[in-house]
Amino acid sequence: MALPPEKASELKQIIRNQLSQMNVHGKIRDILSESVREELGKNSQGLSEADLIQALQRRGIVDDVMKELKFLTEVQDKEATTSSKPATHFVDKEPAELKKTKIDPTRRNLYLQVLGGRAFLEHLQEPLPLPGQVCATFTLYLHFRNQRFRSKPAACACEPDLQDGFLLEVHKDSLGDGSRMADATTLLSICDPVHLVLIKTDTSSEKTLIASHYLEWRSVLSSPDGKMSISVELLGVGTESKVPVGVLNLKLEIYPHLTQPLSKEIVDTQLILERQKTAEKERLYLIYAKQWWREYLQIRPSHNTRLVKIFAQDENSVNHPVCSYVRPLRAGRLLDTPRQAARFVNVLGYERAAMVGGGSKQEQWCTLLSFLCRGKGDCEDHATLLCSLLLGFGLDAYVCVGTKARRVPHTWVMAHGTSGDVVFWESLTGHRYIHRPVNPDDPPLVEQPKRAYPYCSIGCLFNHQSFYANCQPSDTVELSHFDLNDESKWKPMSTEAIKSVCAPGSSTSLPPFPPLCAPVIDAAAASNEIELVLRGLISEHRKDLSLATVWDDHLSYLLSPALAAYEIERTTGVSTGNEEFQDAIKRAVPDGHTFKGFPIHFVHRNPRRAFATCLRSPFCDEIICCRGDQVRLAVRVRVYPYPESACAVWIMFACKYRSVL
Repeated sequence: MALPPEKASELKQIIRNQLSQMNVHGKIRDILSESVREELGKNSQGLSEADLIQALQRRGIVDDVMKELKFLTEVQDKEATTSSKPATHFVDKEPAELKKTKIDPTRRNLYLQVLGGRAFLEHLQEPLPLPGQVCATFTLYLHFRNQRFRSKPAACACEPDLQDGFLLEVHKDSLGDGSRMADATTLLSICDPVHLVLIKTDTSSEKTLIASHYLEWRSVLSSPDGKMSISVELLGVGTESKVPVGVLNLKLEIYPHLTQPLSKEIVDTQLILERQKTAEKERLYLIYAKQWWREYLQIRPSHNTRLVKIFAQDENSVNHPVCSYVRPLRAGRLLDTPRQAARFVNVLGYERAAMVGGGSKQEQWCTLLSFLCRGKGDCEDHATLLCSLLLGFGLDAYVCVGTKARRVPHTWVMAHGTSGDVVFWESLTGHRYIHRPVNPDDPPLVEQPKRAYPYCSIGCLFNHQSFYANCQPSDTVELSHFDLNDESKWKPMSTEAIKSVCAPGSSTSLPPFPPLCAPVIDAAAASNEIELVLRGLISEHRKDLSLATVWDDHLSYLLSPALAAYEIERTTGVSTGNEEFQDAIKRAVPDGHTFKGFPIHFVHRNPRRAFATCLRSPFCDEIICCRGDQVRLAVRVRVYPYPESACAVWIMFACKYRSVL
C-alpha cells in the first residue's frame, strides 16, 4: 500500500535528519576512498550500486542507520491525514527508541528526562515502603508553552526514584511559523521557561506544595551534540523559599538535533540581555508605582490604612504586580458558563498559607500552575483564578481587595455589567451578590437596601490591564459606588504602565498561564467506591453500639435526584426536581413510618474523613445511630468531577423506621 503524501514527506524528513545527524554522507565518502578500492580491487568508475550497498553493509553503516531510525510499525490511517498537533504526550524512553509516541519530524522538540532526585534530607529517616504498602509520594508537574505533563508518583525518600521523560514541542506561535521547524536562532528567541512543580501526596491523599522552579532550558542550544545533563536545586516555598529541599538530575536534548549549534557566548549574552531588559521594566514600574502611591496619599491621609495592594509575593517569595496574577483564561469545552466556572473554583480546596510559629497571616499568592497542581489555596488564589475565567467568558471582571467580618483581609471578584449593575462573586463559596449602594444623604424615612454580602470594606480592585484604588470618603462597601470612570471615586493606574510589566511576553519573569486539564476521574466508579466504604463504616459503628444494620437499596437509589438537585442549585442558582423527590419518598415510606435524611457536601474523596465529619453533626448522628422498629438505612453518594479532577462530593444519609407511640 502506497504511503499518503503527508506520510511520505514525514518519512523523508526523518531519514534526512538521521543521515545528517550520523554523518552518513561522510562515511560513504570514506568507504569509496578506502574500502571499495582496497577490498573490491575495482576501478571506482566501474562500481555498481550493489557493490556500494555491499560495502556499506560490511561496515555496518546500514544496520546503524536502521537501528537509529526505529520507524513506527503501526501506522494509523486516520492520524496520517490529520494535521500535526502539539506534543502533549508522555514519553518513557529515549527518542531513538520511541515506538508508541508519534513525533512530528517537522517540529523541533525538547526531550526532558528526569533521572532521579537526591538530597531530600527531610525524608532521610523514612524507611523504604514494603510492596503494596501505601506511602507518601512525590509527583513532578511540568508546564511549557501550553503543554502540561505529570510524572508517575515516586515514594518519598532522600533519593526519590523519579524516572520519567517528557517530550516538549518548541515552535513559534506567530502566524505562518507554527508548522516550520525552528532553527537555533528561533529557539534562542523563545524565552518561556519550563515550570517545574513538585507535589507531595501523603497517605490520606492530602497534597503539599514542596517546590516551584523555573528551568532555563536554552543552554542546551550551545551543546555540540544537542544534549546536556544538569542538576537543579529545588528551593522551598513561602517562609522556606531560601532553603534547599532537594536536587533533581535532569537531561535535556534537542530533537531533531541542530545542524549548527550556537556558541555558549551567544546564548549567555541573550539570557543576560533578557534579564537586563526585564529588570529595567520592573524598575521603571516601581518608580511609577511609588509616585502614584504618593499622589494617592495626598488625597486623604487616611488612605494609608486602606488595603491598596500593588505588589504580592508568589510561592517563591518573589514580588510581582498584582495585575500579573490575572489573565483572560478560556476553559475550552471544560466549562460552559461563568456560574459553572464559579462552581469549579469553589470546589478547589481552601487552605491558608502555612507558616512556622505564630503571628499574622503568611502572604502567598500562588502562581496558577502551583495552585492547580496542589488543588487548594488561599482566597487570593481562588479570586484570581475566578476573575481570569470570567474575563475569558467576556465579562468585565476585577479582583477586589478589602475586608470581611471583623475586618479580616479578604479578596473576592466583582463583575461590572454594561447597564451599570455590579455583582460580587465569592470565589470560596460560588455565591453571587448584587450590590445596591446605600445613600447616606437620604432622609431617615427612605428604606435603604440591606447588605446581603459578607464584605465590609474595599481598598482597591484590579484585573490584567487596570488597577483602581478607592478614594471615596468611606471605603465601606455598601457606601461605595463603582463608577470606575469617575476619578474622584477611583484613582486609576496608567494602563500603559501596567501593560509594560504584566502583558504576556512583556517580562521574562512572568510565568505564562497553563491550560486547564480535563478530569480523569470516573464519576460512577468513584461514587460506588465511596458509598461501599461508608456502608462498611456505618455497619461497624452500629455494631459497636450493639445495633443491627439493614440496608434499603431502593431507598438509597431514590436519594439520587435530591443530590443532583443540590448540585444543579449550586451551579445555576435554580432549585429543580424537589417535587418529584418528595413524591417518590412518600411512596417509599409506608404509613406509620418516619423518614429522616441528611445531605452533606465535601470537596474531597476521602470516605473516612467524611464519615468522621458527619458524626460530629447531631442530625447525622441521629440517623446513623437510629433505634426503633423496622429500621432501614440508606446512603447515596454522588461525585461530580470538574476540570483538574476537582470534585464536588454529595452524600446523603437516610433512614426510615416505624413510629412507636
